[in-house]
Amino acid sequence: MPKVDKRITKSQEAIKRAVIELMSEKNFDHITIQDIADRANVNRGTIYLHYQDKFDLLDKIIEEHINKLRVLCKSAADMDLDFVESNVGWFEYFESNYSFFSTLLASSKASSFRNRFKELLTEEMRNDIDRSKVINQEVNEEVLLQFIVTSFVGIAEWWITKGMPYPPRVIAVQLGILIDRNI
Repeated sequence: MPKVDKRITKSQEAIKRAVIELMSEKNFDHITIQDIADRANVNRGTIYLHYQDKFDLLDKIIEEHINKLRVLCKSAADMDLDFVESNVGWFEYFESNYSFFSTLLASSKASSFRNRFKELLTEEMRNDIDRSKVINQEVNEEVLLQFIVTSFVGIAEWWITKGMPYPPRVIAVQLGILIDRNI
């Protein structure tokens, strides 16, 4: 793997941090590349060196978080963790990245993240539903999957936008109980 220049990493992190800070202050549509450059203390050209535009920048930030959640899923599967324990890791990740998730969910671009998050959950949970153990066997598998995924996303959004009123383990256990009752 080629060695990454620390200056590049530092600039990219400053740019990402700047866009999230700006999104907490104003609508994403009103943020300019110059705003981001000024906040990150970099030249506009530096931003364009790494990103096509502000939409590409936001997409890459979202993709980075989705990939980290995917890694958490794989780690949980590799360790053979149960549903609750694997979700504790997700909620701890949400907690440690609260600034990003709370800002994004409050913005007009939340649907982009929400859709990517739902795709990830659908992909990860599709194989976890054991139809032989499903209580609601008369329910179509796709309907059941969408119910679980939408419930998970809704609870995660509620928890984040309400300022995380419960610790990660508590919300993961509560969500686990609800989902276990329906499958």
